[in-house]
Amino acid sequence: MILKTFGWSFAVTALGLTAAVFYDGWTALGVVAILAILEISLSFDNAVVNAGILKKMNAFWQKIFLTVGVLIAVFGMRLVFPVVIVAVSARMGPVEAVDLALNNKDRYQQLVTDAHPSIAAFGGMFLLMIFLDFIFEDRDIKWLGWLERPLAKLGKIDMLSVCIALIVLLATAFTFATHAHQHGGTHVDKAETVLISGVAGLVTYLVVGGLSSFFENRLDEEEEEEEETERTGKQQSAVLLAGRAAFFMFLYLEVLDASFSFDGVIGAFAITNDIVLMALGLGTGAMYVRSLTVYLVRQGTLDDYVYLEHGAHYAIGALAVILMVTIQYQINEIITGLLGVVLITWSFISSVRRNRALAAEEERPLERVSS
Repeated sequence: MILKTFGWSFAVTALGLTAAVFYDGWTALGVVAILAILEISLSFDNAVVNAGILKKMNAFWQKIFLTVGVLIAVFGMRLVFPVVIVAVSARMGPVEAVDLALNNKDRYQQLVTDAHPSIAAFGGMFLLMIFLDFIFEDRDIKWLGWLERPLAKLGKIDMLSVCIALIVLLATAFTFATHAHQHGGTHVDKAETVLISGVAGLVTYLVVGGLSSFFENRLDEEEEEEEETERTGKQQSAVLLAGRAAFFMFLYLEVLDASFSFDGVIGAFAITNDIVLMALGLGTGAMYVRSLTVYLVRQGTLDDYVYLEHGAHYAIGALAVILMVTIQYQINEIITGLLGVVLITWSFISSVRRNRALAAEEERPLERVSS
């Protein structure tokens, strides 16, 4: 099972490490290995959230996620995306941006760093909306009941998550404006950039998330009707809607993965500014995140350990806040990675305790009957 699920990841690891040695010797191998571990630690919560969405999709779309999705994630986000950032922010052509990335690495790194506020604002707002929509929803299973019960009641207020996200964005942009004023107005443009990028992240979430939810709800309605009647037309309609629903879920997953990859791409510059090594390391890590997602789905882990999804969403909330804070302050990637791991580990342990308590309750009546 493990070899079948992680086989491609192991193969990509071997190829990536071999390519690193041929590219720049044994030092490069070490850099690629460190980057892969960084990507896995930063994106473990991504795998848990992805699994919650992927389990709703059929086998065909799960394969699409593992093939086309991997190409987008590995080559698109880890290789093409940093080059596009430089091309757009520095107003240069893509060929010139690639040449800069390969031949003037320090300048390339500086341009990507300069674009960080807009990247962090977009990704931060997208992830914040995921977190807010999760905690404001009234769920049957609650992990931190003392916190989640009152938040679920507040969640009945229409558009509350959007309002809170916009307040956070305005506060972040206002902080930038104040900071700029204190330093002679050298960063005034960044406040506007943060605001525009943050709104773009919010709109992206509302559009892609809204469409996937709409078609998912339509699919549920069709399935209910199909149970009542076995007419051929209804069955065909349900299959068609399943395709649309899965397609928009796939788009949602890709945007989600992109938002998670922002901190990994930016954090990688603390280790190397070589775009080839960065693509090899982060791409290898991204493969393991994909394989882990499928493993969680096939093993039914989220059904067995019911608090894992809660822990992952709290980690998303923490990452969203960290991304917004990094617009002005630098935060070590180790802190970001460890925070996610701690929250998910805590939720896993809580799930194990819950399962043991439920098992003990089921055994008690049997003991009474036998006695």
